[in-house]
Amino acid sequence: MLVRLRPWSVLFVLLCVIRVPPVWTAAAVADEPPESDPVVQAEEVVVSATKTPLPVSQVTSAVEVITAQDMKRQNIRSVVDALRLAQGVAMFSNGGPGTEVTAKIRGGGANQTLVLIDGAIVNSATVGSYNFANLTTDNIERVEILRGAQSMLWGSDAMGGVINIVTKKGQGPLSATGFMEYGSFASIREGGSVSGKQGIVDYSLSLSRWDMSSFSAVNYRRGATERDSYRNWQGSGRIGVDLPHDGRLDFSMRWMNSDVQLDNLSATAPSDVYGSKIRSQEYVFSGSYEQPVTSWWTQKLTLARSQEASLFLPGTLQRSLVSGAFSTPFGDPNETRVLSNRLEWQHNVQITKLLLLSAGYQFREQQGENDSGLTNRILSSHAGFAQAQFNLWDRVFATAGIRHDSYNVFGDATTYRLTAGYYQKETDTKLRAGYSTGFRAPSMNELYFPNFGNPNLGPEKSQSMDVGIDQYLFSKQIKFTGGLFWNRYRNLITTTFDPVFCAPFSTFGFCPQQLGEASTKGWEAGLSYTYSSDKRFVKSLILQAQYTNTLTRDLDSQSRLPRWPTDQWSATISYQPIDPLWITLIGRYVGSRYNTTGDRQPLPAFDVWSLAVTYDVTKQLQAYLRAENLFNEKYEEIASAGTPIRSVFGGVRVTFGGKS
Repeated sequence: MLVRLRPWSVLFVLLCVIRVPPVWTAAAVADEPPESDPVVQAEEVVVSATKTPLPVSQVTSAVEVITAQDMKRQNIRSVVDALRLAQGVAMFSNGGPGTEVTAKIRGGGANQTLVLIDGAIVNSATVGSYNFANLTTDNIERVEILRGAQSMLWGSDAMGGVINIVTKKGQGPLSATGFMEYGSFASIREGGSVSGKQGIVDYSLSLSRWDMSSFSAVNYRRGATERDSYRNWQGSGRIGVDLPHDGRLDFSMRWMNSDVQLDNLSATAPSDVYGSKIRSQEYVFSGSYEQPVTSWWTQKLTLARSQEASLFLPGTLQRSLVSGAFSTPFGDPNETRVLSNRLEWQHNVQITKLLLLSAGYQFREQQGENDSGLTNRILSSHAGFAQAQFNLWDRVFATAGIRHDSYNVFGDATTYRLTAGYYQKETDTKLRAGYSTGFRAPSMNELYFPNFGNPNLGPEKSQSMDVGIDQYLFSKQIKFTGGLFWNRYRNLITTTFDPVFCAPFSTFGFCPQQLGEASTKGWEAGLSYTYSSDKRFVKSLILQAQYTNTLTRDLDSQSRLPRWPTDQWSATISYQPIDPLWITLIGRYVGSRYNTTGDRQPLPAFDVWSLAVTYDVTKQLQAYLRAENLFNEKYEEIASAGTPIRSVFGGVRVTFGGKS
């Protein structure tokens, strides 16, 4: 008889096998043989929380950092998979690799999450959100996730939070790395990178390709037989120059070229579509110049651009998965072109050791057009912001800031933020609290899309509050975080059927109006544990877990916000029995939710487990294996969207030169 082990059984067995040493007091282990000291790592530095480098222990906002080391150990290939494990973040795919997937934070919408890549704002001008479908982890140094309204520093689209993605910085002698991977769904990935530093110049360059041909965008369990392909080329680079007097020049770019086949997703009438696809090219450029003017005054100038051209092909034939009938897909080929420019000049003045003042100016411009009637439109804004950071005895921290944005389409918006924190060094405890306001400018589609857009729209607005605690124990081997949050959204832009109101903008009665109000609240908890020793079969152990409870409410209909689960958690346990071997078990749970508004189209809860193994054959050669959906869970993230069955991927990495 075959016995199916459930996830917690596997986790329990693994913990028993490795016999994790408990954390005892000094007296209790007096008779034990001495162990090596735990590995002490430099404290993580965060930039997005204040726009100045700040140690995590001094950050007074809710922030999480995902490092390149974390993603490599877990064999994570896309940023989407990394964000799925983050606290307070919800990610749902429209049908597998290459299909649209957006990020939401703390109950907010996808167009209320600001996404930056190396300082460039990549949110689409037409829809307002960023599509993570094609962004792989290649050459990414870290991902910072800042939760809560952040419009005071970052302006529009940051009502829910900010996701800041940073490309790797070259260091050390020349190093070259190549990888090749093959696995389920006829998936093939290959790529390479070079990095290093020569004199005053550092560089990090990468190029990769990903092909897949046997994954159905619509759930195959609903009767889909046609398989969809995906192709993704991606290149990235960062070149830096150290200037005299601690100055710095940085240039970054990222290029993504993709081709993904689509199906017709519908909760009630999904279809296999033949020949439908999206072809897109995305470019992200940024440059910055940072230079101290005096010992107490520094300035930084940032110029950035992101642009994308996306061609939609409707296909030639479609088959209903409900009736089996064939029909012609609706629509014509349509290309959308968007462009976003950002210029920012920031000055930081250290008044005393206790007070740092920051002030800056930002110009932001978005352009968008498509072949279905949206002529080239421009949304632009000028903004000024000022922030004070207080640091008393490295124990008491606070920030206070204000920002004013002036838009060419609707007028002005003023936002502010107040945060405070107290760090008790003796117990390694940090308490933090914050209150902030946010806004989101209407997107180009909401304003100007032919026969739909309402040019009279103003900004959405929000209020955000949170309190939290970060507790370190046993020389920072254990970290516990916990917190409460509350958000209130006003003037939300919603699409309504109102023939009378919409008559000036729409002939078929649908148009956007500012009628919506919503609230979200909940609590978050996280735990991490790091252990290292010289004991046999227990070299290292890393445990990370997080839980988020989110209660959402549409205050007009008194229903839950669509696609938001009340409960979600993730857990990762990485075990190193011998120096060359890492074994990582990853679990993710998403609670029940509704696919659309009005508490309709319920989707059941699911849990998905994966296993990642890496083995250093030599110092230059590493073999790795990743098994996804270990228990072959049957689930859908979005109604009728395809999700992976049990699948396996294996590959090798080869490194030449410097440190891998």
